[in-house]
This record gives sequence, C-alpha cells and structure tokens, in this order.
Amino acid sequence: MSENLEILIKEKTDHGVIRFTMNDSVSKNALSKKLISLLIDELRSVSLDESIKVIVLAANGNVFSAGHDLKEITSARNNKDNGESFFKDLFNLCSELMQLIIKIPQPVIAEINGIATAAGCQLVASCDLALASSESQFATPGVNIGLFCSTPMVALSRNVNKKSAMHMLLTGDLINSEKAKDIGLINDVFQKHQLTDEVNKLAEKIATKSSMTVKIGKKAFYDQAEMDLSKAYEYTSMIMSENLLNRDAKEGIDAFLNKRSPDWKNE
Repeated sequence: MSENLEILIKEKTDHGVIRFTMNDSVSKNALSKKLISLLIDELRSVSLDESIKVIVLAANGNVFSAGHDLKEITSARNNKDNGESFFKDLFNLCSELMQLIIKIPQPVIAEINGIATAAGCQLVASCDLALASSESQFATPGVNIGLFCSTPMVALSRNVNKKSAMHMLLTGDLINSEKAKDIGLINDVFQKHQLTDEVNKLAEKIATKSSMTVKIGKKAFYDQAEMDLSKAYEYTSMIMSENLLNRDAKEGIDAFLNKRSPDWKNE
C-alpha cells in the first residue's frame, strides 16, 4: 500500500516495514520546514502503530538531501527580525526530528543513493542504521558558506570518531561511501542496483524479531550511551532482569533450547 504526500511518499509492506521516500528533487530533497514537519507527523503516527516493525527512510533523485533549504532561509531574512525567529523555529524543529528518530520504538534505516550534505548528513547519522550506494557522498559543508554545521555536528560526533568529525566539519569536503563506512557514519556499501534489495532484506530480517524486545533494546542502547560505565551497567542489568520477565523472552529461550522457531506475541 502506497500513499503519495507530494514531497514524501509512504509505502507499507506486508512484512511490517514502512518506507518513507523524500520526493522533492527540485529542491534536492532539502529539509524545508514543510518536509521536516511532515516527517515528524508521520513518524509520530507510525510510532504508535504496532503493525510497523521497521522504518526505511529513502529519497528519489541523485541527492538524498542537500540539508536545509537555503532559499527558504534567505527569504526569511526579509522578515522584520531579519529571520531570527524563523531560524530558531527551523533549527528547533529539525532537532526535534533528529531526536524523534532516536526516541521512537522502531529501528530507522537510512537508504542513501546520492549526496547527503549538512542536515542531510545529520539525518543519516541520526538513523539507527544506514546503507548507501557506492556512488553516494557525504559532507558537512556549512563552513564553506559561513554557517558552521553546529546542529549536524551533534549527530555526526556521536557516530564517528572526533578527528574524522572535525575534519568533515572544518573542511566541508565530500567523503565517499567507503570512507563513510570506515569512520562509522554508515553500516555498509552496495552497488546502486543492489541497494534497495539489501535494505529490504535487512529491514525484513529485523521485522522478524520480537518488536517488544527490539523496542527495549533500542531505548536501552541510547540511554546507556549517555551514562558513565558503572551507571550504564546498573541500568542495563535492571533492563535485562525486567526483560527476562516478559513473555517473549521466556518463549525465545524455550524455542532456542528446543530447536524450534519462536512464536512472538510482542509481550
């Protein structure tokens, strides 16, 4: 089942996977206020749908996303406050989207077949997993136009090592997919014609797991990453103890010991 929302196409499969495809090639899938708001609304809605196990975020055209819409930003300078309130609203809204991706229970997989720059690169870094075509490139080029990529830096610096992040931020240079994989920005690289099939395989594989267990694990992963070592172990020990009391954990262990497939009830 597919639904065309003009700049965002939504397609749900029978395997519990939903695919959102950014569809504004004229603006190079720029993260305009409209597109950001649409993504937030759709992700919030999907987060409450227990039939959806995995989310894929893709894009039409040869640019995954060029980042914020610079024409929209420039136009806002004509406002009485020179755009200040618009700029604050825009970056707060974009930050809300990036955090929402992390907070929703379903894993979000970015499928990149093209260029992802600035907030587009931030979007890739914010997703739980990311697969890219060999032709894809990534950059945080704000420094080249006098606007440091400060908000993209948040997601970038939480995914790649500090030296690699600073090199991208200070030079604005494009890096290829293999380099992006090496520094941890993406998970894997495939030929263009293989990419969607590989993303679907990964999404469908994850969708076969207990969604309750995946939900617990995703939340715990991001929560513990913000804690010191002893606190992280204390927290995750509690999480695992509680997880074991759930029906699916008992079912999964029993299925493993008796060499059969588990019957997940997501409870």
